[in-house]
Amino acid sequence: MRTEKQGRYTRVTIEPGEYFSCGNATVISTLLGSCVAACLYDPIRKIIGMNHFMLSSQRYSQELPIYESEAGRYGINAMELLINDMLDKGAKRSSLRAKVFGGASIFRKSESADNFLCVGQVNSRFIKAFLINEGIPLEAENLMGEYGRVIHFSNGDFSVYQRKIGLNKSHQLAMRDRECWQRAIKIQETTLPEIELWL
Repeated sequence: MRTEKQGRYTRVTIEPGEYFSCGNATVISTLLGSCVAACLYDPIRKIIGMNHFMLSSQRYSQELPIYESEAGRYGINAMELLINDMLDKGAKRSSLRAKVFGGASIFRKSESADNFLCVGQVNSRFIKAFLINEGIPLEAENLMGEYGRVIHFSNGDFSVYQRKIGLNKSHQLAMRDRECWQRAIKIQETTLPEIELWL
């Protein structure tokens, strides 16, 4: 997470796996590929927050509801961390609104042998299901597509400014996303408890 001060304004840039919320004059920014950023805000108490979540595994079942799959659990963690952080700062859950971005499919097909091509679709599907389930109104969305995005979420009028990035930079972003997922999978595999089977 990087923070820059410009007078009384602050700009916070979050990276994959991070989140941030505040109630002052701040712009929160991030760069998205197949990851998704949920921009939440309480318009009454003027508190905003953004996360940047990615899926760390493709081990999910198309037949299971998104909340019962591994794919959904990672997104749920990211969403609950952000919501709880906003509630700690004075937001009310019943007042939250959402704008969501990302979920691109930016790997070339020849590079998708490890099945990461559908991560953007899974992320997009998850965030919409989560918001419906939690009763958080979705005010705006720009999900999926073939290009990465830079987004800036502003406190005050709760605007989200989006810029699509070119194909070459989108490809570099896809490689960054893949490296993040692979690193997260390795960490999980080394930290999971060993299971003993009782016969």
